[in-house]
Amino acid sequence: MGFLASKWKSAANLDHLDEWGLGGRKFGSWITWFLLGGDLYTAYTFVAVPALVFGAGAIGFYALPYTVLVYPIVFLPALRMWSVSRAHGYVTPADFVRGRFGSPTLALLIAITGIIATMPYIALQLVGLEAVLRTMGLNGTGIVGHLPLLIAFVILAVYTYQSGLRAPALIAFVKDILIYLVIIVAVIYLPAKLGGWGEIFDISQEKLQQPSPTTGQPSGSIVLSDNNQLQYITLALGSALALFLYPHSLTSVLASRGRNVIKRNMIALPAYSFLLGLLALLGYVALAAGVKPISNNATGQPDSNTVVPVLFDTQFPSWFAGIAFAAIGIGALVPAAIMSIAAANLWTRNIYKEYLKKDATPGQEAKQAKLASLIVKFGAVAFILFIDPQFSIDLQLIGGVLILQTLPAVAIALYTRWFHRWGLIAGWAVGMGWGIIMLYGIPNPKTGKEHFGGSALVLDKLSIFGWRPFAGSMMQIYPGFIALIANIVVAVIVTVIARRLKIVNGTDSTSGPDYHVDEHDKDLRPIGSQ
Repeated sequence: MGFLASKWKSAANLDHLDEWGLGGRKFGSWITWFLLGGDLYTAYTFVAVPALVFGAGAIGFYALPYTVLVYPIVFLPALRMWSVSRAHGYVTPADFVRGRFGSPTLALLIAITGIIATMPYIALQLVGLEAVLRTMGLNGTGIVGHLPLLIAFVILAVYTYQSGLRAPALIAFVKDILIYLVIIVAVIYLPAKLGGWGEIFDISQEKLQQPSPTTGQPSGSIVLSDNNQLQYITLALGSALALFLYPHSLTSVLASRGRNVIKRNMIALPAYSFLLGLLALLGYVALAAGVKPISNNATGQPDSNTVVPVLFDTQFPSWFAGIAFAAIGIGALVPAAIMSIAAANLWTRNIYKEYLKKDATPGQEAKQAKLASLIVKFGAVAFILFIDPQFSIDLQLIGGVLILQTLPAVAIALYTRWFHRWGLIAGWAVGMGWGIIMLYGIPNPKTGKEHFGGSALVLDKLSIFGWRPFAGSMMQIYPGFIALIANIVVAVIVTVIARRLKIVNGTDSTSGPDYHVDEHDKDLRPIGSQ
């Protein structure tokens, strides 16, 4: 299907970035719904969230309010971004920043952030696929090693190169049908087999409260504790603010043919949130079923990413387990394709054309994007080969802290031109730097990792130039949220100084009416108004 997609709804050729990277900007409501669903609900959903619930309990359910909050938050900004991008031919969020602030430097920073934040997200998809392959016995020990994963990666790379965004859009139909089938069967069949949901919750609570062999402390609970409630709130809100800042999310929005398509999707996409809640519950089902994660070959530690595949393998007949594995596998390949396309678009429009070849033709742009999509996938594979996190969700959370720092320049700037470009650059630098420092200082006692051990920062460890405002507090918070606040505060301060000094802010080429002739969209307004 990935290879055949090059002929589906295609123009005369795909040698144009609008055609290869945005599917010709003509996807309707159903295609966009499946594309966004395939884009936003990934192997992170099917593997990492249940794994976190399995290992830590209630904190893993932060993903549910996060995907409930996100759609009302982005309803209006997504419409605005679509309108201004259609009017000016923008392909990436960095294109909008370049036009809004007239600053190649700020646009470059946004582009680099998008690429770097996307690569661990692609790696997360490959972690999910590898968990399935290891459960099947194809990637356990011996000479096989990472070979099955690399074969899947090569197939993904080649069909993405040939068909562009049309490939994951078409495959997403199959992926979502399989996922809905598997989850509906799982949440009916497995509880009936294990004695009902009451029994599952009781067993899960008992096992989560048992002291961990490594830390001597309970690993979690089926309800939040006093220490992790703030983390739950900030993680859910921060993740909701970050989701549509990712280049791949905006790519799917910009591929839509009209504003009404986006409106319908923002209303209908919460159906996937219901699915996500059911998926998260599989972490408790795995606890009740006595699932033992497969040990990691490199560290000898149990690999929690294999929890759901092992659950399906041990509790379902082999033929249905095969369908479930296929669903998770496709659920990894679809978003990985979209993410690599989005990162490739950033490279082509905001680095290659801006700095290396200003007179690049549409054909040259498309060729660059295709090559860049391959390189991004190689980078994602490097994440898998050289980084081995206990929870694959840590990869996405690192990317989330980074991409969240683009919110002032991308999302807030849709509504105001008040910020100065140097204020946004300074805010970005502070937010990125502090966010990475905080992530670096978070250990994971379970795995013995001293750095990048998760996304739960203990307030007692929060230091501002040596000042510890919350000394003694064991409450936890999401570091991306703190970094974003620092980002905005610095951006405001520097903007005020720059305006007092009357430093020129660059030319805003997004000003003026941004109309798109569409008989179904009568509510288009000027986007440039402050």
